[in-house]
Amino acid sequence: MAKILITNRDGEQSEIEGEIGISVMENLRDNDYELEAICGGQCSCATCHIYIDDAWLSKVGARNDEENELLEELDCVQPGSRLSCQIEFSEDLDGLTLTIAPDE
Repeated sequence: MAKILITNRDGEQSEIEGEIGISVMENLRDNDYELEAICGGQCSCATCHIYIDDAWLSKVGARNDEENELLEELDCVQPGSRLSCQIEFSEDLDGLTLTIAPDE
């Protein structure tokens, strides 16, 4: 089983066993992390904003244009910003380290 290492909005760290083949957003939502994910993974709301640890940026792939447009509307964007609905969790991402972005 592959793990996801998470820092929540209060700075607390934990890890979950990630389900392969679903998005990182679905893994976080299914484990009761504080993501609104209002659109349910349709890349239309940006309420599943996370920061990917620098060491993992190349492994999760690049943002697409639609994701970039949504992130540009947020105030707390950083170089590692991603919408968790746009990252499919796989065995290659075992140990993925992320932080839940502040609520806007």
